[in-house]
Amino acid sequence: MSDVEASIPFRAGTEGYASFRIPAVVVSGAGTVLAFCEGRADSAADHGHIDVVLKRSTDGGRTWGALQVAADNGPDLAGNPAPVVLDTGRILLVHVRNAASATEDAILRGQVADADGRRVWVQHSDDDGVTWSGPTEITGTVKEPGWRWYATTPGHALQLSTGRVVVAANHTLPPTGTDTGTEARYNSGHCLLSDDRGETWYLGYLDENTDGYVNVNETTAAELPDGRVYFNTRNDSPSPGNRADAYSADGGRTLVKPFRPQAGLTAPVCEASVLQLRDPDVLLYAGPADPNSRALMTIRASGDDGTTWRPVYPLDGLPAAYSDLARIDRATVGLLYETGDFGAYETITFRRVPVNRLT
Repeated sequence: MSDVEASIPFRAGTEGYASFRIPAVVVSGAGTVLAFCEGRADSAADHGHIDVVLKRSTDGGRTWGALQVAADNGPDLAGNPAPVVLDTGRILLVHVRNAASATEDAILRGQVADADGRRVWVQHSDDDGVTWSGPTEITGTVKEPGWRWYATTPGHALQLSTGRVVVAANHTLPPTGTDTGTEARYNSGHCLLSDDRGETWYLGYLDENTDGYVNVNETTAAELPDGRVYFNTRNDSPSPGNRADAYSADGGRTLVKPFRPQAGLTAPVCEASVLQLRDPDVLLYAGPADPNSRALMTIRASGDDGTTWRPVYPLDGLPAAYSDLARIDRATVGLLYETGDFGAYETITFRRVPVNRLT
């Protein structure tokens, strides 16, 4: 679209990293756009030496500063960035860590020791994302014994109007029989909650169902105008479509109903992102719109809190995968997403999209 401004903060094979994946974006209280992702040092694989990297933009995402490492785990993995800007101005960065050698398959099969498996950490910045605190581990309060795979979001986290911080997340259950644990039906959902701006954390809702119909995977969330929290998830099980959604009326502690299929969102099996606009009140969803391939990044909108959806902004027909949305200013929404000319993981691109094209 000609009226969309694009920039490329991350390009595979540059700045010391073989690949950049898993975008997340927030806007600080000072108006700085902070684009996070995983910097994968040696390959595009989901394991190995991976850092959470960051670039900052002080002009609304048109240009970007130097690459920074926001969270590192030495030669091991720090990933799945879930940033959130608090009402105090502090920026929290929740993320996961594991040993470089711990592959997803090995973790799913229960072949990785707890110390080397997926563990949850939080850091913060009080200077607009320029520097970051040391990491604090919170695994003990947000991960149940026996859970295997564990991932925060991907994408941004939330601070609700009540002050509570909500981080959507997912995990896998160990098999109850002879299955390996790698089947999609063991995928489950939960969220992390903090009522003291990230000082302490606890588990919110649990959605654990191994019937193979809806099994929650990567999840994103938004606070609706009436205060409910809307959760939208990737569903790897063969129910109608590849998306499912749910609502919480108590700030993420419980779900009104378990996740149910959202067949109104045509999508491949892939992460996606949501954002609640205010003035006007419109819920946005961004994700690939091809039903079978990670391609055709499209922004869709709902005027009824996620019950029904309509496409409002197809960006282009190129390969595209993970994404995150942020409100840049009154007139602009920002979309940070994986895309490329011949493959979805060539770049992480940022698009400035006019709000009046989305409502």
